[in-house]
Amino acid sequence: MSSTYSTSQKVMYLSVSSLYVAAEMEDRMLWGVLCLLRVVWCLAPQRGYLHPDEFFQSPEVMAGDILDLDTNRPWEFLPAFPCRTVLIPLLTSGTAFWIIGILQQLGVHTAFSYSYLLLVLPRLVITVLSFLLDYTIYQVAPVCASNPWKALLLLSVSYVTLVFYTRTISNAIEGILFALLLLLTLPSSCNITSRCRGSKAYHLIGMVLAAGFFNRPTFLCFAFMPVLYWASQNDLSRFSYTAIINVIKLLPSTVVTATIFIVSDTMYYTGHYPFSINNMENDAHHLKQNIILTPFNFLCYNLNPSNLAQHGTHPPITHLTVNSLMLFGPLHLSAVFSGLNLLRKQIWPKYNRNNTECEGPSSHEARLLLFYFVPLTALSLFNHQEPRFLVPLVLPLVLLVSSYSRATKIKCIFIFNVLGALFFGCLHQAGLIPSLLHIQHILQSTSNSGNISHHHTILFTHTYMPPHYLLNLRKGQTSVDIIDLAGFVEDQLCQKLQDIQEDLTHRNTQLLGAISHDFIIVLPGTIISIIDSCGLVYKSDTWFIPHLSMEDPPTISHLLKGNFMRYLALHVIELEVPTIR
Repeated sequence: MSSTYSTSQKVMYLSVSSLYVAAEMEDRMLWGVLCLLRVVWCLAPQRGYLHPDEFFQSPEVMAGDILDLDTNRPWEFLPAFPCRTVLIPLLTSGTAFWIIGILQQLGVHTAFSYSYLLLVLPRLVITVLSFLLDYTIYQVAPVCASNPWKALLLLSVSYVTLVFYTRTISNAIEGILFALLLLLTLPSSCNITSRCRGSKAYHLIGMVLAAGFFNRPTFLCFAFMPVLYWASQNDLSRFSYTAIINVIKLLPSTVVTATIFIVSDTMYYTGHYPFSINNMENDAHHLKQNIILTPFNFLCYNLNPSNLAQHGTHPPITHLTVNSLMLFGPLHLSAVFSGLNLLRKQIWPKYNRNNTECEGPSSHEARLLLFYFVPLTALSLFNHQEPRFLVPLVLPLVLLVSSYSRATKIKCIFIFNVLGALFFGCLHQAGLIPSLLHIQHILQSTSNSGNISHHHTILFTHTYMPPHYLLNLRKGQTSVDIIDLAGFVEDQLCQKLQDIQEDLTHRNTQLLGAISHDFIIVLPGTIISIIDSCGLVYKSDTWFIPHLSMEDPPTISHLLKGNFMRYLALHVIELEVPTIR
């Protein structure tokens, strides 16, 4: 009888084990497919335009410096008051543009257009780096009592990973450095950095802290709790003199790394490059007198309420109630409920006497909740709050949710992320980048059109800032003028366009047709009816569908007018510029 019972137990155990192995294999295959999707969608490329900073904090600047292209340098990178380090863009977008520059010098021709490479290669660098998040999740999940493959699936299916971590935006770099910090500070990192337990571990953590701070000073909000746990040997109740000593040991590598950033920024923004050994004393004196501290300038600017008001001010609860929901949806709600439940247990412990849950997972859950909510709370102290500021929090969030034994609403998570990916990756300001590639083709074709020279005036209105480098114009060129009217007053738009057309007509008349002045306007379909009423003659009207601008969204009246797709498009209109003889 006992033999039969033992045999049935073995059979049941083998059945459960085989089911577990099969489920894990399925998760691995699904994760591989989602990783492939991340790379392919980067190369496609994604048409959505997240935020001007994805271009103007990295590729727009580096394209001008490395490829000598005509660019619109943002104010953060001007020598008068630089707020951004140059070293991070140089290592990311700069690397991609160096490759393009080498290919040009070697005369290598590819099947891809030049503008496509300018757009995709910097994104590909970030996409490759984003897999550090996957590696970190796989390594730290066991020590967080999380299911590693479930966590990897939650990470890879998240539209935050698919969209934000495939773009050249400083928040993605912040998230990648945060992943590296978790890899170094959580106990599981001993599995891969066991040889770095001594001084090397301190050096690596200090380097990451300095790099993260110079990339975005808000990195300290994300780094605070992991470093605190690491310093106290993963037990905050043991925070003591030893923990303080551990933090102090980080200073040498932090100071050295910060010095490298400071010297690089000072050399870049002052235009002084000390190469001569004989003049090292003079060079050191020059750097000392003209030292540039970009994080200090960043903090000075952002701590000034009047400066933040220019970018928009928000209530303190915006991150908690709006932005986190917009980015993470059901995962954020799960974290909120878990946090409230944990608080209830701490405040009313008498209700938990019959709770048989072991202490270990509870401590892991508390740690991950702190990793998530402490940065979120710290960032909520600033009046200006955007969803992208929370992008690094996807890491502790997927670790937290994957640690639950209860079933998660997989279908809800999947639908939420599909909708988010479609909106930010395919709809949001999605006509602008294709329109720039189209205009670049127009400029290239007219430059080879014959004996007549062409001068183009390109006007953008009611769109995000257009990155100039995608037009592939040489620095110092005078054949193209770009006007960005941003959210120009609609009632005055007709008059503005007519004035520009009149000026171009006058120039054509003066030059007797030796130079043809062409006028191109780029605008969303939601204001196309205003342009139709201006009495301007169209040479062509090219639509880029879809294009959704939340600053000028389609209304019910647009839907009732018929031809709704005309209003859900970005229009590139070439206007007639007559010559009066």
